Amino acid sequence: MEHVPPPAEELARLDRELAELDARRAQLLTRRAWLLAALRPTVPTAAPGWNPSGWGAPPGAPAQPWGQVPKRPSAPRGAQNVLLTLGGLLLTVAAIAFTLVSWGSMGIGGRSAVLAAVTLGALAAPAVLLRRGLAATAEALAALALVLTLLDVYAVHAVAAPDTDGLGFTALASAVLAALWTAYGLALGKLRLPLPAAVVLVQWPLLFWAWAVGAPAPVVGWALLATAVLDGAIALWGKGAGVRVTACVGGAVMGFSALMVGLALSLTAPGPLGAVAPGVLLLTASAAAVAGAWRAPKGFARTGGAVAGLAAVAAVGGVPAAALPAGWRVLAYLLCGLALTAVVRSRLPGHAARGVLAASGAVVAGALVWALPPLAAVLLGPVTVLSDVWAGTPDGFRSALGSTLPWSELAAAPVVLALVAGLLGAAYRWWPSVVRLAAPLAGPTTADAGPPAAPAAGAPGTDAPGAAGGAAPWPGWTGWSGRPGAGAGGRGRPSAATLRGVVGAGAVALGWGALLLAGALLDVPHALALAGETALVGVLLTLAVRGGGAERGATAMPVTALVASVAGAVSAGLLSLASEGASYAVFGALAALFAGAALRAGAGVPRAVFAVAAVVWGTVITGLAGRSLGLAPHEAAPLMLLVPALTVLLGARLRRNPVALPVELTGVLGALVAVGLAVSDAPFLALVLALCGVLAAGTAVRPERRPVAGYLAAALFVLATWVRLAASEVSFPEAYTLPVTVPALLVGAARRRRDPEASSWTAYGPGLAATLLPSLAVAWTDPDWLRPLLLGTAALVITLLGARHRLQALLLLGGTVLALVGLHELAPYVVQVAGALPRWLPPALAGLLLLVVGATYEQRLRDARRLKDALGRMR
Repeated sequence: MEHVPPPAEELARLDRELAELDARRAQLLTRRAWLLAALRPTVPTAAPGWNPSGWGAPPGAPAQPWGQVPKRPSAPRGAQNVLLTLGGLLLTVAAIAFTLVSWGSMGIGGRSAVLAAVTLGALAAPAVLLRRGLAATAEALAALALVLTLLDVYAVHAVAAPDTDGLGFTALASAVLAALWTAYGLALGKLRLPLPAAVVLVQWPLLFWAWAVGAPAPVVGWALLATAVLDGAIALWGKGAGVRVTACVGGAVMGFSALMVGLALSLTAPGPLGAVAPGVLLLTASAAAVAGAWRAPKGFARTGGAVAGLAAVAAVGGVPAAALPAGWRVLAYLLCGLALTAVVRSRLPGHAARGVLAASGAVVAGALVWALPPLAAVLLGPVTVLSDVWAGTPDGFRSALGSTLPWSELAAAPVVLALVAGLLGAAYRWWPSVVRLAAPLAGPTTADAGPPAAPAAGAPGTDAPGAAGGAAPWPGWTGWSGRPGAGAGGRGRPSAATLRGVVGAGAVALGWGALLLAGALLDVPHALALAGETALVGVLLTLAVRGGGAERGATAMPVTALVASVAGAVSAGLLSLASEGASYAVFGALAALFAGAALRAGAGVPRAVFAVAAVVWGTVITGLAGRSLGLAPHEAAPLMLLVPALTVLLGARLRRNPVALPVELTGVLGALVAVGLAVSDAPFLALVLALCGVLAAGTAVRPERRPVAGYLAAALFVLATWVRLAASEVSFPEAYTLPVTVPALLVGAARRRRDPEASSWTAYGPGLAATLLPSLAVAWTDPDWLRPLLLGTAALVITLLGARHRLQALLLLGGTVLALVGLHELAPYVVQVAGALPRWLPPALAGLLLLVVGATYEQRLRDARRLKDALGRMR
């Protein structure tokens, strides 16, 4: 029921809206006048004193009175900076040239006086320039002063202390210069260069000192770590963005170098005691990273937590790893990485704790990547069996893989996979407890925060005095479940069910891989390996089938089980090709398992995949049967059509079931395999094509498949006829094709009489093609003139009949055959004429033709469209 307000209320509402429109129009006109005044200074001012800065001026722009044009700067700042930079560079080059080239022509007093005077002048000048407001010039002279101090140090070492060790002198000089430039930068706080320069100089004293005294690698690592800690302190408490950024970069470089030194020493330690010293270095680095992450902003806190976690794993895991064989060391690091998950119960800040968890995940991922090569060898190794099918049962699982991996050094791989799979499985089983433990680290979600408050009455952006009950909090709001990614997981985050499904999927995949690797490392007998892989496929299929009824969002586990089951089936099938009996047993079991899964699964993609896989395994069994019977490939081709025939019957049974189409398409692929096997023998190829035509004709009985299967059946029958005639070396195919063509044309005419709207391709196409196309193929190789003459005459008559009765099939088939026959007859003369013409003439004619077509392109396009329309109107 529509509410119609009283006339007085509606009139008042209209008056208010008109007043608002008038006010808005006046505002826009005022803004337009100010813009015109700003663009054309000669325009007279119409509203003096009006200040548009609060209405539409850019943020931070000064208010401009009405009619006043903003003043332009007299000299661009960019040009000034370029000039100052060039001047500073020239002075620097001159100072370097003086120091390196002209230094020897002056006495010791002159050298000292010149250096002292120039350096002091360069250091003092910025203070004077800053008081006069020339900040850019002061920065340029400060940069020159920095270079001069470096040259002073070089000059002192070259003249006053030439015998001093260069590394030690550099360490002392960099420390002195760092202190000097720190004091200088603090004294002249407006300069931006001195303090970052001091931070750069701070990086070198400890490192050069360690090198100067020939310190061992652990001491170098401690020097790098101490420098990184100093950089971290500067980054947290330094003055200015330039200082903090420079300290962050320096700390990252020095800290990474210290970690690499400690890690290298830990990995190459001769025993557990030798790994203690680098472990202490790494633990100290971890503690420093945690201390920095405690006070750092969000992004840096996560990075610090990740660095701390990785350093702790390398430190603690390196001690037991030094006592373990090479193949088991990864397990020590993995256990330490998993122990990092205890951070969820610590008091570490949230972002730093997330970084530690990221480090734990990185360690686990690294261990899994280490275990991937042997798992890939187990899955892909059986491909080598294809080169020698049924060569005999190998001695063990490993010998059937054909891999040269050092299996003794990969003994921990299945343990790593099983350990991670067990932990993921436990997390999947006790998921509510995991969520409760990880809740302190989870950021606030949309679902937890609740809906945003509705705008208050009269607030900007509201059209009504207050929000009515049920009104949307903002325009376009569709509710908490209406946005992608919203809901239980918050804005853009996966839901708890999705996360649990991913965890379960990881447990399934890793557990399956662990069992496969265990069989390879134990080198179990070949028969036991086949039985185990087939049983694993059955378990995975069970998980995939039951996963269809899982809670909403938890689809990762059944999908993973589905993929793993297919991969495992392929691997087991290839492995079984070593012996005949094993091949039949494994592929028969696989076909039964996937067929049963297809029957038990619900509707959807998994059921179709199961059904398709069952058809594939059945097709392989028919191929194996042909090999067992000792048949040649072309002789086994008809046998391969048994499964496609079953798919036709199954499709007729399923009708419009979504699984029907994938199953039938898989049967088509099996038929293509049969055709490929029969290509080497023409009689068998004709037989296979004819049988495929029968299958297509049986499919065409169904109305939903008739449009495609009917034409395919006709084409296959015609093609089978041609191949059979060619195989029999028939020189007069018309004797065989005309008896087919005449009844087919009579049937087509009867069809057209009953149904005038029937297509000419359906009525006359198969019959005409049955004679015209084989005769055309023979005519192109016939040196006599009679066959082309008769075929051309028949094609001309058919073409004229098609044009007279507006039948598309007759017109196109007859015209095409007539054109090809004419081309065949004219080809020798065309070749003769082309040989007699100058070589430049054909390209010239082709170019002229292209020019003509291009110039009349629109007309030719219209002609082509008219021809297309004319053909389309034919039946």
